[in-house]
Amino acid sequence: MSVPAVEVAGLRIGLTGSPFDIVDEIDFQIEQAEVLGLVGESGSGKTTIGLALLGFCRRGSEIEAGRVTIAGRDVLELDAVALNAARGHTVAYIPQDPSAALNPALRVGLQLKEMLAVHQPDLDDTQRRRRVFEMLEEVKLPAQASFLQRYTHQLSGGQQQRVVLAMAFACRPAVIVLDEPTTGLDVTTQAHVLETVRTLCRHYGVAALYVSHDLAVVASLADRMLVMYAGRIVESGPTGVLFRDPAHPYTRRLIAAIPDVRRRRNLVGIPGHAPSPTQRPSGCTFAPRCAYATGECRVRFPSVEPVGAHHSVRCWHHTRVRAEGSALLESAGSAGSTASKQSPAPTSSLLVVRDLCAWYGRHPVLHNVSIALDAGECMAVAGESGSGKTTLARCVAGLHPTFSGELMLAGEALEPQARRRPRAVRRAIQYVFQSPYASLNPRRTVGQIVARPLYVFFDLGGREAREHVLAHLERVALSSGLIDRYPDQLSGGERQRVALARALAAEPQVLVCDEVTSALDVSVQAALVELLVELQRSMNLGLLFITHNLALIRTIAHRVAVMSVGRIVESASVESVFVSPKADYTRELLANSPSMNLTFPR
Repeated sequence: MSVPAVEVAGLRIGLTGSPFDIVDEIDFQIEQAEVLGLVGESGSGKTTIGLALLGFCRRGSEIEAGRVTIAGRDVLELDAVALNAARGHTVAYIPQDPSAALNPALRVGLQLKEMLAVHQPDLDDTQRRRRVFEMLEEVKLPAQASFLQRYTHQLSGGQQQRVVLAMAFACRPAVIVLDEPTTGLDVTTQAHVLETVRTLCRHYGVAALYVSHDLAVVASLADRMLVMYAGRIVESGPTGVLFRDPAHPYTRRLIAAIPDVRRRRNLVGIPGHAPSPTQRPSGCTFAPRCAYATGECRVRFPSVEPVGAHHSVRCWHHTRVRAEGSALLESAGSAGSTASKQSPAPTSSLLVVRDLCAWYGRHPVLHNVSIALDAGECMAVAGESGSGKTTLARCVAGLHPTFSGELMLAGEALEPQARRRPRAVRRAIQYVFQSPYASLNPRRTVGQIVARPLYVFFDLGGREAREHVLAHLERVALSSGLIDRYPDQLSGGERQRVALARALAAEPQVLVCDEVTSALDVSVQAALVELLVELQRSMNLGLLFITHNLALIRTIAHRVAVMSVGRIVESASVESVFVSPKADYTRELLANSPSMNLTFPR
């Protein structure tokens, strides 16, 4: 038998100076050229394990036990010099946000050459230049000198991610850790990036750990899958087996929360939220959220039990779960939608955009865009990166004032600049940005961030504001224990939920969501979809939903506008567009969207 490219045994990572662990009892292997998917809710420990393969821990944590063997060496036993040499050469890492991995002050070519200079110093200038062009061709970027002269801000998100891919594969590492690498990408770019990863891993025999909350992507890419909950691996097995016949109730609940581009699906969220390392209950940590839990579950954590070929689970009731659990999945897969199928009864439109043209400098980016949003309606805007979706959203919010055309809210013309709009109008239109890392003030606590709209729009402060903050955190499935934490102490999904709570605190009429679910795991996404639908009903809220997730559009939206190169190429009801698309561009988007075409045992 061949030696695994990666072998992790008995890994435990704890909180520094505390008896509590972040992850424990972690055991798995990855073969050469194999892609292993690692899935679970935000805060489950996925990224912690991914970083451990590089011998790295986040601030406030430490590796307390275990082995991480890569290419025959225990990474955890290496000294600082050897570890730095191994990072990039033996094990490479691709982060969720490519802009965080690239230096904005350096040209692309110099950054690629630096990677080779550090790990392959024997190459001369000619060999290094030739290798750089090979790297660009491998990830399907222009192998041109002009491209190497660009700065990262001159690249699209997909191009930035491909540059990071090129750097990661440059030295032919034994293993590559991909941490949510397609989160912010449109479906077409995502499909290209995933195919590039698949091809490079197979061609060069590179093992990959693919960390993701997007189970549809994992299903299309990974050979095997590990499911994590509260710092433990609760189920593992071949990807097809886990999606067809999951044995752990948590895995089944995750699958039930996945939207499907091929059909409307009732998304079933998971009640409650995953416990933090300091608040985990005794016994099985999923027991408080599990319909199968018994007294035994609350006393002892289950051991690993084999349930099939290369398929294991940690659940006391896995036999019953497999026998009865399909009912939940079949219910979720039945025709229907979390949102009502019909648009609200026609009324005068809440928000009207008419013949909107916008520019960046002298460069036009929107061309005669017109949409209308009714109260209580969700209008989705879909398209590739650079299609103009976000520019449209920013014009509505008053953040991109260089445009012509009409913008009207409840029949009143909107000032182009948000600063010139009355306070009531600024409160009425709230914006949730795509990146939770850039949209939250790192010097303010969660409580201070969410309380800011309460102070600005309602003059609330003190105890009253704190009570409102706690209520809004509960609304978005965040623990009250996070109120005094700072953004850098939260996971990406938790940060995005804080941003959503801040927007909801203003009690808006129009909520502009710019890829608001891109950083969220499927269970929280399902819960937020239910929340947004309920807000539309209870507050008559209009939702302008910018997203590249077409499956989610089919679940939540009433109507959809498809954009390409600054123009709307198709606009109609969701069912009409998804069942009988008229534009070739729409058909291409649908074809590139990963789909959960699953069959479950009866």
